[in-house]
Amino acid sequence: MGPAPVVIAGAGPVGLATALLLARWRVPTVVLEAAARRDPSGSKAICFQRDVLDILDRVGVAAPMLSEGVTWTTGRTYFREHELFSVTFSRAEVPPWINISQARVEELLCARVAAEPRVDLRYGSAVIGYREDEDGVEVLTREGPVRGTHLVGADGPRSAVRRLAGIDFPGRSFADLFLICDIKASLPFPSERRFYFDPPWNPGRQVLVHQCPDSVWRIDWQVPPGFDPGTADLDAMIRRITGSLPYEIVWLTVYRFHSRVAAAFGRGRVFVAGDAAHLFAPFGARGLNSGLQDAENLAWKLALVRQGAPAALLDSYELERRAAALVNLAVTAKTMEFLVPQSPEQWEWRRRVLERAVDDPEARRSIDSGKLAEPYWYVDSPLTTRSSVPVPAEPGAARPPVPGVICPDARVRGGRLRQRFGAGFVVLVARKDRVAAAGSAVAGVAPVEVVALTDLGVDTALLGAATDSVHLVRPDGHLAAVLPAFSAAALAAALRRATGHEPDGQRRVL
Repeated sequence: MGPAPVVIAGAGPVGLATALLLARWRVPTVVLEAAARRDPSGSKAICFQRDVLDILDRVGVAAPMLSEGVTWTTGRTYFREHELFSVTFSRAEVPPWINISQARVEELLCARVAAEPRVDLRYGSAVIGYREDEDGVEVLTREGPVRGTHLVGADGPRSAVRRLAGIDFPGRSFADLFLICDIKASLPFPSERRFYFDPPWNPGRQVLVHQCPDSVWRIDWQVPPGFDPGTADLDAMIRRITGSLPYEIVWLTVYRFHSRVAAAFGRGRVFVAGDAAHLFAPFGARGLNSGLQDAENLAWKLALVRQGAPAALLDSYELERRAAALVNLAVTAKTMEFLVPQSPEQWEWRRRVLERAVDDPEARRSIDSGKLAEPYWYVDSPLTTRSSVPVPAEPGAARPPVPGVICPDARVRGGRLRQRFGAGFVVLVARKDRVAAAGSAVAGVAPVEVVALTDLGVDTALLGAATDSVHLVRPDGHLAAVLPAFSAAALAAALRRATGHEPDGQRRVL
């Protein structure tokens, strides 16, 4: 009889990634999926952000995603026939964005699960209840109970786990309708994100166009109230984009958007993640990208607690990821206020801004067609050894490599720096002669690798490293501490703090 598993409800990308991330820590899981089989239809989420690709690399699916996906670095915004502005992301070894369907990513994750003996995936097994005690959780299904140490609800917007845990899901759902239509066509457009306000072929509303693999194009229309794809002239709508070129409809759906964040991300031994924990408007790709960050944040903490770390470490999951969700909620809510104004005054303000923006660069600063996803910064987390360096909070701002911020990536000997993360903590020392002392300072607390920056060949300027500095990196790639000079005691304290051993009030500011 092996160790008790972590039980995960939901076999979407977040649930499967959670299971595979736990498997890296040698933690067994049972994944319970209510559906009888995987649904391969539709693209659903398509935009995967650079930092999230690092998570997917750790579970073994980033390489085929990068091989198949469509890379893009530029997003353009138009008003009627005018291009207002463009945003270009820097190129790197891992591209800033790739487009690939959620269905394909789920397929890749399922293939990894099938090859991973520590993951037991069960379709047609809905969670109908659970009983929690001091030793674990008994999860109830119609096929019988499943015993585990913890339960993770990654079971989507209508989460059974969230409901059974009694966790509220406040927020709002909007009446505005959008049509997603995936078409297969050979269109002469570049691989870019193209957002159109009030185009002649959808007056008064907007359209978003993305290229996907295999000559598939995602077209996202705002449509009028009462829109019915069964009676609408879809061909005329699509011809406005394709012209006379042949096309094939691959998938379509009509949806409303939602803005909700769960009142709690955990209750006892039960947690929620992904769409079970938060729902955002899709413009900005902050939904699934954020859900995968939930998965990694929770997985390494569950693994360490099972190895003996304080149970209080799991409290930081809600503190960190709910804070991230609330920022995403605020950012996307502001976007939707501009995209679908909810009052005549807001509509009039938007019209004036867009018309002025044709000739006025300053007016373009007020246009919001979606602030694209980015990692959250855990500067206020109880796990972080705080820095006095301020971190800008506005969307898209460049953030310095200080505690709480995700560690910058760099080319190192044998690969990329971030490819060293995920299996434990990493201590990066500026001086090679500090490796042994650093190793002694952190021994016995958690899995830790100590490495000298000189051995890696890292550009120290990228990390803001000083001649004797120390960077402590969490398993999810976020900086837990940056010590300006080596101190065995300060490093040991930072690691204990990052593993939940010290209360918030004892954090040191460097």
